Amino acid sequence: MANKTVPTALSVRDFIAGVEPSARRDDAIRLDALFREVTGFNPVMWGPSIIGYGRYHYRYATGREGDFLATGFSPRKSALTIYIMPGYADFGPILKNLGKHKTGKSCLYINKLADIDAAVLKRLVRAGLADLADHWPVEAT
Repeated sequence: MANKTVPTALSVRDFIAGVEPSARRDDAIRLDALFREVTGFNPVMWGPSIIGYGRYHYRYATGREGDFLATGFSPRKSALTIYIMPGYADFGPILKNLGKHKTGKSCLYINKLADIDAAVLKRLVRAGLADLADHWPVEAT
């Protein structure tokens, strides 16, 4: 079974420019700057709506393998979805200082950037990448 979320040639700049409402677009612009600063990677669109920074190749014991973004985000209508927790480590100590958020299996959900501490988010992105690199080699995009 192939991974449905793959890198595309879509323009990150054009995608962000089309994000509505404008407050969500402004948050996306700030998140893009934050991820570029923390990762040092250029962004790539993964599928139609995820902005990814870096990539890794995984191969499970079952034989399933593929490529996926190392970290990134999607400015969805319901929340900013941030892909920074690969699911291997407990980031509870960092998350408790982040501010208002919800978590999924490997995602962080934030209503707006004003609800969180950006410095803590930077720590979380770094920690997520470091944890991921302990399991799979992370490459620049």
